[in-house]
Amino acid sequence: MVTLAARHPSSATALLRYCLLAGVLCFSYNSLRAQTPPPPPLSFNDLSGKPHTLADSRGKIVVLNFWATWCLPCREEMPMLSKLAAQYRDKDVSFLAVSLDDAQSQPKIPRFLEKKKITLPIFTGATPATLHDFQLGEIVPATIILDRDGSAIFRIMGEASKKDISARVDWLLSARTSKSPKPLLKNF
Repeated sequence: MVTLAARHPSSATALLRYCLLAGVLCFSYNSLRAQTPPPPPLSFNDLSGKPHTLADSRGKIVVLNFWATWCLPCREEMPMLSKLAAQYRDKDVSFLAVSLDDAQSQPKIPRFLEKKKITLPIFTGATPATLHDFQLGEIVPATIILDRDGSAIFRIMGEASKKDISARVDWLLSARTSKSPKPLLKNF
């Protein structure tokens, strides 16, 4: 019996190199993933003042959007997110929108939601420091997508498109079987 290595030593060496490279890449990815810190704890209030935490959504994929009533791109993005949330409602995906409006502009939120026909769960209590804690820069809108374990997988800085969100959510729903979308988008 003649082995592949005996008949084609360069092919066997190349195959061995590819296997070793694949092993190193898998190990590197898993090591990097293990080193990625979980998102910071986030406490916020719904519009009735009831407190909530990000941990309340553990076990679901979470699309966490940061916005404000005074943000012009947010006015365009929020209706799209609301419609997209309805499409994913039965798939264990939570869309949450946390406002950066301060105490002075928070009274404008209900009118904004009514005018734009937003049906997303809306919360208050985010600050520019919250964006920094989530590594989202300093502008709104900004979106972070968490997997079912609560790990931050994707970040979108600036206005997200329907495709930006759905490609990332669909990838997480597919058990990550295809090529991953970019982990960071800067749309500004």
